[in-house]
Amino acid sequence: MRELTGAVFVSIDGVMQAPGGPEEDVTGGFAKGGWVQPLWSEDMGPFETLIMGDYDLLLGKRTYDIFSGFWPFNQDDPIGAKFQAINKYVLTHSEAPLEWENSHKLAGSSAADAVGELKETEGRDLLIQGSSTLYPPLLSARLIDRLVLITFPIVLGQGKRIFNGSEEPGGFRLMDHHTTDKGVTIATYEPSGDVTTGTFETKTPSEQELERREKMEAGTW
Repeated sequence: MRELTGAVFVSIDGVMQAPGGPEEDVTGGFAKGGWVQPLWSEDMGPFETLIMGDYDLLLGKRTYDIFSGFWPFNQDDPIGAKFQAINKYVLTHSEAPLEWENSHKLAGSSAADAVGELKETEGRDLLIQGSSTLYPPLLSARLIDRLVLITFPIVLGQGKRIFNGSEEPGGFRLMDHHTTDKGVTIATYEPSGDVTTGTFETKTPSEQELERREKMEAGTW
């Protein structure tokens, strides 16, 4: 069974739109494209190890369009040469052909169904790059085996986010972390099951607190 890793460049406030350049994705009026470059440094080791590893790509259609218009024309870059050679699996409802070499359209009644079936096949492990729309359904279906958040010390305010509020709750455990000299954190998480809860309360609630809870339940707080 293939494992699936999601590796995403993200701002502190969760935005992942157009990290690579101003013209990458201006949908929704996004005007901060290219926010990664000023904070990039040579000590991005864990990400560089990951991106040059052994995997096939899993992409949404818009990220595929961005990649297919860039990487085939940058074969002198090791990443470009690697992306050219490996399989690109694309979740799309479009009937347009996928013209980039080694590209494959995924079919299924839902993203979770299509990716679940792909994970059951023989082949390389899978890596998501970009593709913000894939995270909510795949996280909810617990199909992502590893989540690598490359968090840049910046707040963008608006833009496409890795989490849109539709995800099913779930816990994660921190497996590894690295901080660059420019303050970028690279944290690797793996799912740990359902969310567990607890309380710091050690005494019987006061009457004032009980009244507050009643108001909260009634919707008047």
